[in-house]
Amino acid sequence: MPPAKKRPRAYDPTRTRTAVLAQFGHVRDAVRALTPEQLAAPTRLGDWTVRDLVAHIALGLGSVSRDLALPEPPGPQPATTLLEWPPAVAAAVRDPEAPAPGAAHPDLVALYGEVEAAFLADVPASGAGERLLPTRVGSMRLADYLVTRTVELAVHTDDLNAALGLEIPYDRQALAACTRLLADTLADRAPGGSVEVRVPPFAVVQCIGGPKHTRGTPPNVVETAPLTWIRLATGRTEWARALADAEVSASGERADLAALLPLMK
Repeated sequence: MPPAKKRPRAYDPTRTRTAVLAQFGHVRDAVRALTPEQLAAPTRLGDWTVRDLVAHIALGLGSVSRDLALPEPPGPQPATTLLEWPPAVAAAVRDPEAPAPGAAHPDLVALYGEVEAAFLADVPASGAGERLLPTRVGSMRLADYLVTRTVELAVHTDDLNAALGLEIPYDRQALAACTRLLADTLADRAPGGSVEVRVPPFAVVQCIGGPKHTRGTPPNVVETAPLTWIRLATGRTEWARALADAEVSASGERADLAALLPLMK
């Protein structure tokens, strides 16, 4: 009999909106200080420069206002859930003919101001969580889509820090939501109770079929920090490298997540 799936984690849309704005604000402040030389620097995202990455971050948040401006998808129809979003994004193929995002936005400071102003005007502080958006991976509740923006912002803030050696801070709530969604995605992909994955202070999940742990210290434990977990889940670092660098501790014969990672890329 397959393991029973747990009830999906709930996120407060008001807190998520605040977290999204806070993290976007951290990136915006950093973008204002970037020099032309920094904007031309390479990133770990293929042929994208920092300019392309910075534009992509803004456009990722701008997708909320863009999708809200479209007609609401007709119902009834099943909406894409939060746990369906990471694999759906991972399965999406980037158009190799698409222009680099930075080319169309020479004034990045103005772009960030426009995106932020539109978000503030279009996304109310409360009461809009059930609105359906026609996103690129299917219709999604606004409240859920806002959680996906914490993933985009946290992951790409790390990309930007890595590219330039910056220390752009992470909003605690945005980092928590990103960490939890990716941890829950792992548990959904490999349901079970034989391995406990700990990402303190934000998430603890059990996964992988086998003997279920009930009390005391679990026989199979994986533990890592939030940013390392995010890098593993999104393919920014490899399982073997994280183990070798002591960024992950894994105890027990089943505590090997290499075959399950990355969750999205």
